[in-house]
Amino acid sequence: MRLLLAEDEKALSKVLVAILERNNYSVDPVYDGQAALEYLKADNYDGVILDIMMPKIDGLTVLKTIRESGNLIPVLLLTAKSEIDDKVLGLDTGANDYLTKPFNSKELLARIRAMTRTQTTQANSQLQVGNVTLDCATFELSTPSGSFRLANKEFQMLELLMSNPQNLIPSERFMEKIWGFDSEAEINVVWVYISYLRKKLTALHGNIQIKSNRNLGYSLEEIK
Repeated sequence: MRLLLAEDEKALSKVLVAILERNNYSVDPVYDGQAALEYLKADNYDGVILDIMMPKIDGLTVLKTIRESGNLIPVLLLTAKSEIDDKVLGLDTGANDYLTKPFNSKELLARIRAMTRTQTTQANSQLQVGNVTLDCATFELSTPSGSFRLANKEFQMLELLMSNPQNLIPSERFMEKIWGFDSEAEINVVWVYISYLRKKLTALHGNIQIKSNRNLGYSLEEIK
């Protein structure tokens, strides 16, 4: 799951990135509201953490702008403004949740999980193609032969493939969605992770395969 973190206090931003990445989130940090709006145009994120008091464009204006554009991405406001009227304003502007500083990291993580949780039942948080199941809550990849718990980027790649079976996904799309625009990783890292996933699917006797289309991308196909 990829999050955009808009927090102008760079020391705090660094701590938040470390906490989130340790809990299997991919994070793009930005330090002002204008940058947040630019990054959100890419539509690569599953949620946003917005500080309210930021330079260039404040967090409430960012929130109002994306809501007026029809973007319903989950938003958590993270701010030192703790008055009831401030919370009401943030929620009425379109925030999904509001957390005041200082905060406990466990509460932050719980609120992120809550705001990004789909409105479907837990059973529907599982993706299935062929005899292969991917549990989006536990990162567990399983078949009747066994299971593996996937690492963060492995999970994100397979989630994208299993959500779009038989559709060709370019390597560039994996890079944008999973590594982010500012990543220094080279595009061949996609092939490396595809190799990891292929080995796991083979070990589990999965009846699906990740097919490569030279210079175009990858698709998930059932083995006939």
